[in-house]
Order: sequence, then C-alpha cells, then structure tokens
Amino acid sequence: MSSAREVVIIGAGVIGCSIAYEFAKAGRKVLVLDRAKGPGMGSTSASSAAVRFNYSTFAGVAAAWESHHAWREWEEHLGGTDDGLLARFHRTGALFLDAPSLDHEATCAVFDEIGVPYERWTAEQIRERTPGIEPARHYPHKPVTSERFWDDPDGELSGTWTPDAGFVDDPAFAAHNLMVAAQRNGAEFLLGQTVMGIDIRDGRVTGVRTAEGSIGCAVLVNAAGPHSSAVNEMAGVLDEFRISTRPLRQEVHELPGDGREHPLVADLDLGIYFRRTPSGKLLVGGAEPDCDPLVWLDDADDYAMNPSRSVYEAQTYRAARRLPDVRVPGAVRGIAGVYDVSTDWAPIYDRTSVDGYYVAIGTSGNQFKNAPVVGGFLHAIVSASESGAEHDLRPVEYTLPRTGVVLNLGCYSRLREPSSTAGNVMG
Repeated sequence: MSSAREVVIIGAGVIGCSIAYEFAKAGRKVLVLDRAKGPGMGSTSASSAAVRFNYSTFAGVAAAWESHHAWREWEEHLGGTDDGLLARFHRTGALFLDAPSLDHEATCAVFDEIGVPYERWTAEQIRERTPGIEPARHYPHKPVTSERFWDDPDGELSGTWTPDAGFVDDPAFAAHNLMVAAQRNGAEFLLGQTVMGIDIRDGRVTGVRTAEGSIGCAVLVNAAGPHSSAVNEMAGVLDEFRISTRPLRQEVHELPGDGREHPLVADLDLGIYFRRTPSGKLLVGGAEPDCDPLVWLDDADDYAMNPSRSVYEAQTYRAARRLPDVRVPGAVRGIAGVYDVSTDWAPIYDRTSVDGYYVAIGTSGNQFKNAPVVGGFLHAIVSASESGAEHDLRPVEYTLPRTGVVLNLGCYSRLREPSSTAGNVMG
C-alpha cells in the first residue's frame, strides 16, 4: 500500500474523529488510521461521557462551556445525522461537592467571567433539591478496607450547582457520529491498521508506515490516546516534552439506582463521581483519592481487562456513603479501560519540533466533553504553523465560535510548566 494524503490522523477515538471532521470540513484531504475495527473503541468507549464545566483552569471551563452548546445542538454541529440516529445529550445538572482540593471561589469567578449559570447550595439545600444525596463530610480520604472508613462524618458540605451539565448517552456512538460527519465531507478512515513507524526527512514528517505499506502525508496528528507516548517515541520527540503522558488503568462500575433521577455528582470529599444512566442505574468512577494506588502501565495493551473486586468495592462503597438508599450488589459489574494521562491532567494540543507533526494527547478522563472544540483547536494550530507562524513563541489565539471567548492555545503547550489543576480526573 502506497498513497498520500494531506493530513493523516492516528486515532479514531472521539478526539481523532473530531479533528478529522474539522479538517475535512475545511477542504483538506484527510485519512484516519486506527488499530481498532471501529471508531471510539478504545478509551472513548470507557468514558463516562460527563459534560460538566468545573475545571481548575480558565481554558478548561471555557472549552467545556463552548462544547456543551455543540452537544446540545449535535445534529447542527455535525451538519446531519448518522443514518438517522445520533448520540444524545441528557441535561441533568451537576453538583460539585466542596472539598479541600477544589477552590470553588476561583471556579465560580471563572463562571461569572464566561457566563456559566450556577448556584451555591448549602447542605440543607442539597438535601432539599437532590433527595437521596447525603452531604456529610468524610474527608480526609480513607481506604475502604480501613475501620476509619466507617467513622461518623465530620460536619456537612456545601456545593456548586450547574443546571446545564449532564452526560452523553453513548460515547462510542458519538465518535461514530463524528466519523460519519467527517466522511460526509470527504475524509477516509482506514481501520484495523496499526502504525508501525513514522517517516521523517530533513526534520519534517513525510508519512507513516503500517503492516500494509507506507502512506505519505504533509501533516500527521497523533491522537492515539493511551498509545500516544509510543507514537511520540516513533517520532523521536519524547525528550522535548516538559509535560509527559502515561497510560493509566481505570474502572467504572454500575449500581442499581434508588428510584431517583440523580444529577451528575463530583464528590472529591469521598474521591468519586457518579451519574445516572438513561435506564435509571448509576455509573460510579474514581477521582483518584490519595489513599488508593494508581495503576500506571508501561504498556497500554498489558492490563487486566476485567473489573476487579477491590476497585469495585472502593468506588461503590464510597458511593453508598453518599447515597444511603443505594444497594451495592455482591456481583461486580463494570468496565476497565486505559486513560492517556498527562503530568498535570490537562491535555496537550500542540505542534512539535518535527515540522508537520502535531499532537492531541493527554485527553483521557476529562476531555471527552471538549471533543467538539478540539478539532477547531488543532486546525487553528496546524493552519498557523504550516503558514510559518511560530506557535511556540507566539501562541495561536482561538475564538470559540458560539460563546466568543478567546483562548490562548499556548495553555495546551507541550513546553508549558505543569498547570495548577486538581491533580486528578477533574482537571
């Protein structure tokens, strides 16, 4: 196989498909490669697909608020449907319970600046407006195997309510929607293909190699999710990154509901998050409580693929402390997946020292919701850089099309100092 494309994207997750859509819509000749047999089958498929706006950074809040408008008007954003169907955004609202690792005053100040609607709720208001949620304070984090885990709470919590938050019901299908939109604009997808190498000549990328042959390109974008660092190693750019990425094994579990329509809840007091499903069950994920070990991987393909009882109990027992009426079944039910996590849990959308080679990495865990705008970010960075702009020295400024907020895309640089974030999946 020998062919050439203007733009080749490695990775057909929700991020790679969004990038493909934006480039194809702009008239570029695009090819997307992925080792999986379909779009969104990697870390995207394991996403809880939460759409919330509480981030530690201005850019995080702005991108999430902008993206929410796209999820709400998904068919318009895509310019059509996916054989008559689309993933659906469910508006449930989100409650962020106060915790020492969250600066709610700083976050609310950013909400005010950007225009994100919110309310501050007392513990009494939380009980009144979200029945079944007990806003008791349990911090500091404790292992569920410790007797101290069952200690009586120490006070009560306030929280921040954002009424426009929610979730997307099928993250893998959302990636499929983006793939179809990209194809409608001329993009091609070559699935079931593993990238074996990257060709570079005189400091510029010239193509990629798969088991079936070489594919030439003028621009190559690494959106390979948990395999992003391996792709960067092929390109020989690992040493230049001040912010690195590593694969991290994660689990999300399912519990039966308690008959209530709970909102999305971020609970860093206990170290979890949860949301309801369209069928009334609950999805529970971890927020990296400091008492639980993180399972970093040397190889993104070498991990236990089934959910474990220890992590199941750690996450669901915490959920049961927050939701006293929820039952924790003995049988483990959930999924295990792999995140692509950056040093500071913020993504890297950037060029590299190899001309024509760009990255959209470190996105797992908290960037699914921002997928609708990431394609625009990469298109702006690539277009400016390929026209001779020095993005490293004078970062591209990008105006978010729906909200009008201007972002300096240098905040996503591979050369940045680590951002001041929550240091976990909340970003």
